[in-house]
Amino acid sequence: MVLVFDIGTTAVKGALFERDGNLSAVESRSVTLKPSADPNTHEIDPEEWLLSIKSIISGFMANFQGPIEAIVVSGNGPTLVPSDENGKALMPAMTWMDRRGVEEAEILKEKNGVYIDPTFYLPKAFWVARNRPGIYEKTSHFFSCPEYVAFYLTGEAAMVFPGEGLEFGVWTDDLIGSVDLDHEKFPPLVFTGHSLGRVTATAAQQLQIEKGIPVFAGGPDFIMALLGTASVKPGRACDRAGTSEGINVCSEKKIADSRLLCYRHVARDFWNITGIISTSGKALEWFKNSAFGKETTFPEMLARLKNVPSGSNKLVFLPYLTGERAPVWDPRARGVFLGLTLQHGIEEMGHAILESVGYAIRDVLTVMEEKGIVTDELRITGNPAKSKLWNQLKADISGKSILVPETGESELTGDLCVALFGLGDYKTPAEASDTIVKFAETYTPDKGKYNLYEDLFSVYRESYTSLKHVFTKLADIHP
Repeated sequence: MVLVFDIGTTAVKGALFERDGNLSAVESRSVTLKPSADPNTHEIDPEEWLLSIKSIISGFMANFQGPIEAIVVSGNGPTLVPSDENGKALMPAMTWMDRRGVEEAEILKEKNGVYIDPTFYLPKAFWVARNRPGIYEKTSHFFSCPEYVAFYLTGEAAMVFPGEGLEFGVWTDDLIGSVDLDHEKFPPLVFTGHSLGRVTATAAQQLQIEKGIPVFAGGPDFIMALLGTASVKPGRACDRAGTSEGINVCSEKKIADSRLLCYRHVARDFWNITGIISTSGKALEWFKNSAFGKETTFPEMLARLKNVPSGSNKLVFLPYLTGERAPVWDPRARGVFLGLTLQHGIEEMGHAILESVGYAIRDVLTVMEEKGIVTDELRITGNPAKSKLWNQLKADISGKSILVPETGESELTGDLCVALFGLGDYKTPAEASDTIVKFAETYTPDKGKYNLYEDLFSVYRESYTSLKHVFTKLADIHP
């Protein structure tokens, strides 16, 4: 059997797969972000990840007796954990949403001529050095969350490098040196599928598993989503839906556009063209808890939203609750309801949030199409893919067919593909992916609704352009 984990923003998921790809078991444990009054601070205690993994393994071992042949861990990024030489976290992890490094990002830009978004690893590490010098001095390794867990398992320090073209999204010797950070604190970069060593006796005892199980590098969840949706050939696109959203299109050609990311695909003959949307599912969670109450489930809320007409009675929402990444890359952007009247209620507002994610996806796809990167489909993964309402809205707004895999936990399926490559069953993770992944549902666009959404999408785009200077002015106000 193959044991895999994916560390999400609000949950840690684990699965047991047979070598033939059959899913034997899947479990999930909730994790909780630390409360903060600072809108730029988004932290979590890394110990929650380890406790969740221990709990999931305990549940699996109570029901399955077969040997574990490999382990792969993936997770959200760019999340940064400063740890000591023993792998103990020295402070809460700075999650991918954390934007405290705005000033550090500006300094890095001045030094290197390249803008590195404050959510990425190096501005965060630089922020720790400038604002938590005691912690920085004690730091032996800067990890992302899956590599933090892998170090716990094997004692081997490494950082997964997504691929050529995303050096600034991780780090390079030149970038580290430009701001006088200590190179030794940054682990060596490896590719997905790299052998990270074997489970140590200490980890085996604590987890109640066999010592010596091989551990292979998974890395960022968006890479695993590409594998888990078989988005491994040109023209195939993945919508990695969840707390945030990532639109990834496999392309034969490399592009250069500051609004998008372009780097080597996990199918290494191709390029991955990417646009990352900061708060999609997180925006809906915020609204659910604020308007309907935390005790209300997502299915209960969505049932109340399904009868709202397309366009939410001309109500548009900008989902920039933690700033926005692609295509505007503006940490000062903020959420906005545009067009509110006395006739709108919480149902229309919630429905507008669902639609806003469709607009954000279309915004990214429009930029891609300007560069000649075209797709007719989005292979969707993540909890939002369970919503028929949201899937159809995305299809109607984007004009693309939405494909839903048979196995909903695509990141875990991607981890399996990595393990099968590491074990020698396939020549590449992409080959494993193209063999294993199958699809259960397809949502096709409604042409009539698409025409309505085309007009509202124009309003969505113009709204940010018109409000950009207002967001900057608001950010400069200090109470």
